[in-house]
Amino acid sequence: MTPEWSLRDAGLRTLAAPVSLPPVLPGSGCVDPATADIVEAHLDNVVPALDSLRRQSGRLGAWGVELAQRLLRGQRLLAAGNGGSAAEAQHLTAELVGRFDGERVPFSAISLHAESSAVTAIANDYGYDDVFARQVRAHGRSGDVLMLLSTSGKSPNLLRAAEIAAKLNITTWALTGVGPNPLSDACDEAVMIDALNANAQEGHLIALHAMCRAFDLEVGRRGTPDAGLPGRGGRS
Repeated sequence: MTPEWSLRDAGLRTLAAPVSLPPVLPGSGCVDPATADIVEAHLDNVVPALDSLRRQSGRLGAWGVELAQRLLRGQRLLAAGNGGSAAEAQHLTAELVGRFDGERVPFSAISLHAESSAVTAIANDYGYDDVFARQVRAHGRSGDVLMLLSTSGKSPNLLRAAEIAAKLNITTWALTGVGPNPLSDACDEAVMIDALNANAQEGHLIALHAMCRAFDLEVGRRGTPDAGLPGRGGRS
């Protein structure tokens, strides 16, 4: 331990004990009317996003079923997004590699934006517009699914990834905000949420969870607990 005198001689101040805060901060139980209104308005705007998803529930269910069938055959899901959409895409891949509700085997799903060394190397050498397209070329195989998330539907790096996927016979799905938009047009199929960007992004998580329910139901119907294991139907 450093002798007490050396701390004094060095002119260092001793740390004071942390100040105890009251269990409830003053004023935390009430807000001004303007703040209350803006919070309520945000919550109200979730409703159009949910209504939009309800109108497209059939497509979400079909995606979940098809994804299960493909991954059970040894295909792979690739996913990508920017910013908050990256977090949503990574949420989906985590549900597939881990589990959603019940116990089941893991499935191959990769979030391309989470490959930090690859992303920074590609961005440095080729430009940010190619960070996903180059990874699609590296990892994608015919029959795989590429899922691209964007509230604007205009991200150049996602559009380029969709373009490359089409050349490799990789099925592309887009989850976007208001459409039609460039990404929904570039992909094979799209679910477009007719809501403000922030609420559309919240809707994306609901959509992904709905897909996961359909996915797990189809996996259970197939009754193949060893799918994806080496030598038992997994991709070579």
